[in-house]
Amino acid sequence: MLRSIKALVLFGLLLCLPLGVQAGRHHARNDAVPASVSEAELPPEAGDMLRLIKQGGPFPFSRDGVVFGNYEHVLPQQAHGYYHEYTVRTLGVRSRGPRRIVCGEPAACYYSNDHYKTFRRIRE
Repeated sequence: MLRSIKALVLFGLLLCLPLGVQAGRHHARNDAVPASVSEAELPPEAGDMLRLIKQGGPFPFSRDGVVFGNYEHVLPQQAHGYYHEYTVRTLGVRSRGPRRIVCGEPAACYYSNDHYKTFRRIRE
């Protein structure tokens, strides 16, 4: 009887934990390839940034070109320093806004319109 009460209490505690903690997936790897999007389907500002990336700048924001850590493992796992992030201007927004392009080498680039929550691989 005592064993079944302990089991019920433990089960009740597990139900109270956030789902990510229950599954143990807070920093789980995601080696799935993100959905893709063609360059033509992107906003014009993203096309402008892709051209700047290909020519090596100059970039409008000081943070453009810094290493993107991929700490949430949303993109395929690579060595630290592989990915670099760039700002895609958002019209009407004074700050950097939520849109980014993240590129690896040689030209594996991904677009995010929600500040790194989701990515789509850019097809050329």
